[in-house]
Amino acid sequence: MRITRIETIPVRVPLKPGLTTRTAHGPHSVSQYVILRVHTDADHVGLGEATVSAIWSGETSHGTVAAIEQWIAPALIGKDPREINALRMRMDEAIKFNPFTKAAVEMALWDLAGKAAGVPVYQLFGGKVRSKIPIKMMIGAFDPPQAVELAKRFLNWGVRCLKVKVGIDPTSDLARARAVREVAGPAVPMTVDANCGWNAATARRMVRELEEFGLLFVEQPIPSGDPELLADVRQASDLPIMADESVWTLTDAWAVIQARAADIISVYPGKNGGIANSLEVVHAAKAAGLLCHMGSNLELGIGSAAMLHLAAAVPEIASELYPADIIGPNYHATDLLKASLTLGPEFAIVPDGAGLGVELDDEKLERWRDRDE
Repeated sequence: MRITRIETIPVRVPLKPGLTTRTAHGPHSVSQYVILRVHTDADHVGLGEATVSAIWSGETSHGTVAAIEQWIAPALIGKDPREINALRMRMDEAIKFNPFTKAAVEMALWDLAGKAAGVPVYQLFGGKVRSKIPIKMMIGAFDPPQAVELAKRFLNWGVRCLKVKVGIDPTSDLARARAVREVAGPAVPMTVDANCGWNAATARRMVRELEEFGLLFVEQPIPSGDPELLADVRQASDLPIMADESVWTLTDAWAVIQARAADIISVYPGKNGGIANSLEVVHAAKAAGLLCHMGSNLELGIGSAAMLHLAAAVPEIASELYPADIIGPNYHATDLLKASLTLGPEFAIVPDGAGLGVELDDEKLERWRDRDE
């Protein structure tokens, strides 16, 4: 089996009314992503999804298309898509960085490998250790009344864990967290995510003040790049600290581990540059005695399926303790799939079909194709 073509399809999918979100990085109301088809000379086509964001990784849909068409595709065409490690090396030699773009291509390679073998992707990692993944729903950094409205909506649906975005300013952050905790009650697990929004002094104070809400963890309280400073914040409170934006690469993971800067490390294929890279980060965390969490960049259907296979197969991605963020399709107007994944209210279910176990819906794809690309 040889790669004959990599097809890039930019899409523009809005979030559902009432489910747009806001973080310390900015508002998010529409997703301009890129869907991939990796064509082969066999009967199989691999599917990938680049959930790019200029305010997150610096990648855009225009840039993803250019990176693949000009550099990545020429390096991969003619190669066996099942030789994933060799093709990862070829991508890294062809172009630096671009993690979400490379993750989309690698995702499609795993899909092809699974389809060729006639097994789900999780089987290629040694089989699943769990068939359903506990999840949590996210509440954006809105004023308390809107945050409470969203919390009630999710709780009425049957959601059993909530994530509240903070990092905007301390007063509104505390008010939002308090309002959601009051409506959820003490029995519902809850986390907060500052998305790098606080400085170190503010973060030290905030983690102490947030203790009253009985949080599972505080996610990325300060900007990335200084593990020692993050370690200092960690020492200010008994609340567990999770590193997300601080850990893109295996080298980042090593720096955070060495500095004892976090209790939990968030992984997911897009941020880490592929499923195999996420696995490397998990193994580093395991060696240090840390557990991992499945994060998100509000993926559509294909990206969510890749995350499910990874979360299903890796014991140290401890979704039972730290519910996953495999929730993107719940927020979007479409997932672009023929048959939607089961994502909630309490658990996400791992698909059992060959490869990623999902199929693109061509009619949906055409409807949401970004014609401005």
